[in-house]
Amino acid sequence: MNNRIAFHATHVACSVALVFSLGAQTARAQSSVTLYGSLDAGLGYVSNLHGGNAYIAEQGTMQADRFGLLGAEDIGAGRSVVFRLENGFLTTTGALASTNTFFNRQAYVGLADPVFGTVTLGRQTDWNFDWLGSLSTAQLLGDFSAFHPGNLDGLGSTLPVQLSNTVKWKSTTYHGLSVGALYGFPGATASNTNGRTVSFGANYTNGPFKLVAVYSEYRDRLLPLSNGLGLTAFEGQTLAPGATFNAKQVRDMGIGGSYRFERVTLHALATDVRIQSNGGTEYFRTIDGGANVRLTPAEEVSAGAWTATLAGRRWTQLTVANVYSLSKATQLYADLMFETAGGGAVANTLGIGASSSGRQTVFLSGIHHLF
Repeated sequence: MNNRIAFHATHVACSVALVFSLGAQTARAQSSVTLYGSLDAGLGYVSNLHGGNAYIAEQGTMQADRFGLLGAEDIGAGRSVVFRLENGFLTTTGALASTNTFFNRQAYVGLADPVFGTVTLGRQTDWNFDWLGSLSTAQLLGDFSAFHPGNLDGLGSTLPVQLSNTVKWKSTTYHGLSVGALYGFPGATASNTNGRTVSFGANYTNGPFKLVAVYSEYRDRLLPLSNGLGLTAFEGQTLAPGATFNAKQVRDMGIGGSYRFERVTLHALATDVRIQSNGGTEYFRTIDGGANVRLTPAEEVSAGAWTATLAGRRWTQLTVANVYSLSKATQLYADLMFETAGGGAVANTLGIGASSSGRQTVFLSGIHHLF
């Protein structure tokens, strides 16, 4: 009898241990943390950089240098806890992309629901960058320097895109349509917008067709009008070299679309940025479009152009790019850009620096690796 009891107790204990072991394995299987990143470096030539030609080391051209952690935990009923921590850095020097902010690109945590969508809180990007930026010449050609002057419309991941102290909602996709909203609290640190932020977006995808519309408003937003556009004064205010301009209110809206054929993708967008400060109002407006042609499974050639205006000044840029994939994770690229400026403006290719005149030619080539 005692042997039977002992055997039964042992059997029960083993069963319980097995259940807990399987439960732990199942819990682990339902959670994931992914380490990812991008390294991009190369060489370049600039026809006119502050008055003379120059050979440069460049980084982050095809994609921004970064590494991050992306995680999700299944909590049942199709719901999950999600998070992301992402740091931007410079491959050429190893330095942080933003001083004193380690996870300078993104840092958020939230909940995802199959019916109500996803809500996240933390340091995030708005819908201008998330959705409209994906239709720009710069994104589709894989050339950071092909974004618009100073990135004033926020389509590229640089000043003034990242926002601290935000809450963000993205809907589930219904018949190809997703919508989103973001609110940024005033008084945020490590942010280029010190006041309140609101941002809305809509993204519709149906097979090869994609259409995006966005609308955002910012209070006390810092704009890189000196370094980014080469301006020495704006709205009656003198701009010191490298100084940012504090705009009391900025409204940023845009619309864009793309259509993918078998080997060709056509894309176009337009943005309208209203800058208000000191009783004055100016508009930064752009029109952008181009085409990508897939020559082989490994090689793509692309061309795109945009024109941008602000306060009587105009910038126009043409970019031609070639990307050859050595593997799914590694690409070689070569890009040629030609920019002109008029109305008293100087050519100033994004991320390169200002010309001393209204013309600038830039050639960039390098290697990009994802992990």
